[in-house]
Amino acid sequence: MNRPRESPLRTADLDAAVEAILSRNGAEIVCGTPLGLGKPVALLNALYGRVKADPARRLAILTALSLAIPTARGDLERRFLEPFVRRAFDGVPELDYLRDLGGAGLPPNVGLYEFYFRPGAMLGIPAAQQNYVSCNYTHAGRDMLTRGLNTVLVMVSERAGRYSLSCNPDLTLDVVQALRNQGRPCVVAAQVNRRLPFMTGDAEVGDDFFDVILDSPHHEHRLFGVPNPPIEPVEHAIGLRAAALVRDGGTLQMGIGSVGDSVAHWLEQRHAANGAFQEALRALQVDPDSALVAHEGGVAPFSEGLFASSEMFTWGMMRLLRAGVIRRRANGDSGPILQAAFFLGPAEFYRTLCELAEEERATISMTSVTRINDFFGEEALVRRQRRDARFINICMMMTLGGAAVSDGLADGRVVSGVGGQYNFVAMAHELQGARSVLLLRATREGADGQVQSNIVFNYGHATIPRHLRDIVVTEYGVADLRGRTDAETAAALIAIADSRFQPELARLAQGAGKLQLGWNVPEAARANTPERLASRLAPLVAKGALPLFPLGCDFDEVECRILPALMWLKRGSMGWRARLGLLASAATASPSALDAAIYERLGLSRPRGLREALLRRVVAAGLAGTRS
Repeated sequence: MNRPRESPLRTADLDAAVEAILSRNGAEIVCGTPLGLGKPVALLNALYGRVKADPARRLAILTALSLAIPTARGDLERRFLEPFVRRAFDGVPELDYLRDLGGAGLPPNVGLYEFYFRPGAMLGIPAAQQNYVSCNYTHAGRDMLTRGLNTVLVMVSERAGRYSLSCNPDLTLDVVQALRNQGRPCVVAAQVNRRLPFMTGDAEVGDDFFDVILDSPHHEHRLFGVPNPPIEPVEHAIGLRAAALVRDGGTLQMGIGSVGDSVAHWLEQRHAANGAFQEALRALQVDPDSALVAHEGGVAPFSEGLFASSEMFTWGMMRLLRAGVIRRRANGDSGPILQAAFFLGPAEFYRTLCELAEEERATISMTSVTRINDFFGEEALVRRQRRDARFINICMMMTLGGAAVSDGLADGRVVSGVGGQYNFVAMAHELQGARSVLLLRATREGADGQVQSNIVFNYGHATIPRHLRDIVVTEYGVADLRGRTDAETAAALIAIADSRFQPELARLAQGAGKLQLGWNVPEAARANTPERLASRLAPLVAKGALPLFPLGCDFDEVECRILPALMWLKRGSMGWRARLGLLASAATASPSALDAAIYERLGLSRPRGLREALLRRVVAAGLAGTRS
């Protein structure tokens, strides 16, 4: 039987809070702390610093998605990024363990174990790759307990003596309950930051949830805002196709990043600007009466609205809630209209959450990830609530067998992590009327500047197995793979691949006996080229219907003019041939007086020396390239 809970230690002194944690746990600290925004950075840094300075102690940090303030690569990127970072991240504290990990390394008595990385951030860090814990999001709490978790550190909001786990009830609720139910040693420590939105429902807890509460204005800081990513025309095309696969009155889950934001934008357009939405569909030659769109989705505004159930509550979802797309209550006339396990996004998102009317706040349920990503103990309820669910996620590659590559490379290195993707894809096959929709760009540019296909014959790693294949979307079309044979699956994926790679894909499939000899790419799919796509989208681009930042922008007006040029230059510097072409363009480029504010912002108004003069011409080439 558990002993009665003691009142928490309340202190404004950071050292006193750390001392309380150390005194209760001894020399071995196994610390779980939330992914993303919910890390109490001051408390974590202080604990890490104490253990780092004392070789007799050991610290294991169990977490995911450790956020880092952006840093520049190269002179031009530095000129653009550093002033923006000073403005956008002023007052945001950094994680000391993350700085050490990317530098000299962590001390031998500290280990960092993450189940999800910032995409691509840890590819070149062996210690991170070696200590990666591969698991579904729903199993992360269990695995923390297995590793001996005895400390939980969280950042919380406070209101009238009550506390909110705010952005991260995801694992915190489950692991604390499990530790206490098992009578295991456990210290739960909170750092109060009233800038965090106060979320109610399951996220709201009393002070008896904690053993230590650090509450001082000195440690309340600006939140880590993730700027909205730019959305390129190709990503608009993917999001547009996906938005037509969502059924009115259904349930929505969405992945993150620029492609996920594109889906949110086009769902909002479908509802609030339906004429523009249907015009864009026509530009892509999407048939609204096709069997897939008519049966699984739709193109009309949302008369009933959607219920959202997604591990991550995004700014795009907040936009859909405000636009009236997300408005169906989970239980008929009651229950939430949106439930999620964590949130992360731009500063505008946090401001909006803080300013919610209490009635609207009550319609958003921040809760445990086990309630979102699976059926644990609530299968009958989940089946009623999540009708006609669309689980829309992003992957890196698809094999012709229908397997998805979303988190790692063939050599074993981890790009990001499984997260909840496997859970949602599997759930799509369990719920009546549900579909998994995986989105990807048809191609990517390699480090050598060569274009590579993201639809491949086979690959040395898979996140989603081939037997869970369902709907796949690229900028060129939609492949419905559910219940299809291997030959039908290969043919459907080749039909939405880039045409430059279709013959080789067909040859490999035929060589393996997966396609009949003599099979040919359908005539309608043979024009899957960037040029043809750009031609179709050109009228939309010309009238501003494919905005670079449809969900808003943290950059100022001048920076928004610079960014497309920098993106153009980045693409133009992939591989030596491209770099030679870029230098040739720069040699003939002539800076315009109309761009004076841009050169001033980049510190290139009055070039000092040959290097800055060349850099100014490179910028001029980028500006000319994006105008054309």
